Amino acid sequence: MAQFSVNAQRFDPYKNFKFRLKWDGRYVAGVSKVSGLKRTTEVVKHREGGDPSSTRKSPGRTEYDAVTVERGVTNDTEFEKWANKVWNYGAGLGAEVSLKDFRKDIILEVYNEAGQLALAYKIYRCWVSEFQAMPDLDANANAVAIQHIKLENEGWERDTSVQEPTEPSFTVPAN
Repeated sequence: MAQFSVNAQRFDPYKNFKFRLKWDGRYVAGVSKVSGLKRTTEVVKHREGGDPSSTRKSPGRTEYDAVTVERGVTNDTEFEKWANKVWNYGAGLGAEVSLKDFRKDIILEVYNEAGQLALAYKIYRCWVSEFQAMPDLDANANAVAIQHIKLENEGWERDTSVQEPTEPSFTVPAN
């Protein structure tokens, strides 16, 4: 019989292979890889006139790296539909960009080994800056065809409403 206990001080770090991506309230099918969430704050150096021997540093602008999402090629058109909101070839002059809804907020969820939601991040105001519909094709290869989108974003934050799950613990029957 499984017993559950709160693991407030989890010893093992979470693995990087159990995750899901959600936009428009739905999980995106077949996602196999998501690049890391990274932000960089510029360093502004300055010095005071009366202190010539040292430089002071303070934070400047913060930039968020684009997030790349990969998945195997299928008949699902979600990547292509979103990419077409930024640039739809042949849509007509002035109608190439869907200004109303080309940006989306997305949610990246990370799960523990038991499949329980452990962490989530909200990524804000994403839009597709790069879309690869098909990879290089090679008749001599033995691999899955992967497509990808590159999502520019304006920031992310951890969803603090997601709490560490109570992890299952199994008891061994006494002999």
